[in-house]
Amino acid sequence: MSCCDAGAMSVQDALTTMLAQITPVSAHITVPLTTAQGHILAENVLSPLNMPPFDNSAMDGYAFRFADWRDGIVMPVAGTALAGQPFSGEIPVGACLRIMTGAQVPAGLDTVIMQEHTAQTSEGVLFTQQPKAKANIRYLGEEIRIGDVVLTAGTRLHARALPLLATLGLPEVKVHRRLKVAIFSTGDELKLPGTPLHEGEIYDSNRYGIEAMLNRMGIECLNFGIIPDDPAQLRDTFIQAAQTADAIITSGGVSVGEADYTKDLLLELGEVGFWSVAMKPGKPFAFGKIRDKHFFGLPGNPVSAFVTFYQLVQPALRKLAGEISVAPLRIPAIAEHNFRSAKNRVDFQRGYMSVNTEGQITVRSTGAQGSGMFTSLCAANCFVIVENDVPVGTSVTVELFNEIVN
Repeated sequence: MSCCDAGAMSVQDALTTMLAQITPVSAHITVPLTTAQGHILAENVLSPLNMPPFDNSAMDGYAFRFADWRDGIVMPVAGTALAGQPFSGEIPVGACLRIMTGAQVPAGLDTVIMQEHTAQTSEGVLFTQQPKAKANIRYLGEEIRIGDVVLTAGTRLHARALPLLATLGLPEVKVHRRLKVAIFSTGDELKLPGTPLHEGEIYDSNRYGIEAMLNRMGIECLNFGIIPDDPAQLRDTFIQAAQTADAIITSGGVSVGEADYTKDLLLELGEVGFWSVAMKPGKPFAFGKIRDKHFFGLPGNPVSAFVTFYQLVQPALRKLAGEISVAPLRIPAIAEHNFRSAKNRVDFQRGYMSVNTEGQITVRSTGAQGSGMFTSLCAANCFVIVENDVPVGTSVTVELFNEIVN
């Protein structure tokens, strides 16, 4: 993605520039497993246990010594082993043990046959299928050994990770503290939903999408509301945000002809990194600092604000929060119609990916692609990444939406 307008930074260069300047928050806290979901691990988790912690049966059936079995013999049953209630008696040569799933397999027994492959007789158990040696036993430590790294620092704790930690008997974990991010919209024309509109006014919508995505990322959102185009109020808000948050996100006030207040305040209170990115929608995107806090200036158009947050701010905040960087899932799809490119810019069009009757992954546009047209974004499940014109029936790259918007 190296194409760019004159004076605009490429998308990849913009990401590289931001990530190079971001250091994860250093403060760590310890949280109980019950409230750990969404937190990001601050250190590797080492297993205190072998998993499984003992040899146990993977099936309801009968445990026995494989060397004792001969085709057609009947094995007497020496007793029963239940999960949580190990069998402690003697098991004579040629005998077997009734065993339930999860029950400990006594030392010396090396195979379990599932009960469906047995028949009861007056003298014991007859195997109706030939057993396989060492079958249906989950062996001590076959999944995890004591001291193994089971989760690495930077992992976001989700519904798949928490049961693993519980299995290891860990009641709490050390995590990065949650980020605090200040957001506000700028513009005299913006009004809150539910209030009447006067001529030339529109409703502020960007903060609702930004806050929703921040919430899904496990970030505490400090919502400063709508700030009018007044340099004194903007300055006060920037200072307050920098005192209370780890990063600041604004929408509006960074387009050509609108940027004077914001840019001047950045120069006064911090620094300007860059001010334009060769992408569509979202060319007027700003990155810099207010005092020692990272600043992300999103365009005012709703789709532009969404796309720049998703493509640029999201990975930056993930690094700031201490999360391991994971490349977005991008795959090829067959274009159901022509896609026209934006010259000298990477175009993130809204698309709907599906699988056709022949099992091929295809993608179509969800409608008008204007930077203020949110309906096509609501109907989409992916971005269609268009760098050059794409004829119908040819391959184009799509990026599936991730969990922060689904």
